[in-house]
Formats: sequence, C-alpha cells, structure tokens
Amino acid sequence: MREFLPNVVLIVTATVLFYAAMTDMREFKIRNELVIALACLYGVYAFVTGQWVTAYWNIALAVFMFAVMMYFFAQNMLGGGDVKILTVAFLWTGVRYALPFTVLLLIFGGGHALLAQRFTWFKVRRVEGRARIPFAPAVAASLIGVFVIKWSGF
Repeated sequence: MREFLPNVVLIVTATVLFYAAMTDMREFKIRNELVIALACLYGVYAFVTGQWVTAYWNIALAVFMFAVMMYFFAQNMLGGGDVKILTVAFLWTGVRYALPFTVLLLIFGGGHALLAQRFTWFKVRRVEGRARIPFAPAVAASLIGVFVIKWSGF
C-alpha cells in the first residue's frame, strides 16, 4: 500500500501535465487551475511519501527559480504561463533532481523548437517579430522523465 498511493499521485500528476501541455499547444495558455492542481498534488505526494520533512528545500528552489524567471518574464523572454509551470516543476524536482530536469528540458525544449521551426509540426506564434512556441510540452515531458528517474530508484 505504501507504493500504491505515491504511484497513483504520479499518474494523476502526469495526466494533468499532459493536459496542460495539450492546452498550451492549442491555446498558448496554461490555466491557473492546472498549476494549482500540480502544486497541490506535490503536497499530497510529499505527504504520502514522507518527503514533507524536507519539502522546504523544494519550496526554496521553486521560489528562487520563480525570482530568476521573473527577470526573463520582465525582459519579455518568457511567458507568464511558462513561469508558472516551471515554478511548479521545480517544486516537484527539488534540489536533488533539478539537474536531470534541466538536462531533459534542454533536450525536449530544443527538440520541440526544432520541430516547430524547421518542420512546422507545431504552431508558432509571432510576437514582435520573434517566434514563440508553447513551452508546456517540454516542461511536461521533462518532469515526467524525472518521475521515471525517481521511480526507477536513481
């Protein structure tokens, strides 16, 4: 039973991430309700796994990354939805899995950008002469990748 509940939470979280990614690809928006749901799911996961004891490190990382990303948002280099979903993603990864998450984000984000620009497989929005792509699919794929890494015991 101990392993069942955390896995259910991870499956529900992956489903919410997939829905957020699909919504972002269609509408270029990430709804606040989805971000709140992801944050609440982290709280449930931390509780059922006993990681609530060290959750303050995850929260600290998320707050720090939010502050860093707000700079890029102010420079119009990152969208508001991207800031929200990345903040909650760093809440989930914590310090321990931040590097694997970032590497996966680089791979999936780069692949997504390449597919959007070169092969026009995804919508691209032009804003002030710059191409904008939805970033939630790369964040979702990267965070689900971190779940797989955690689940496999690394």
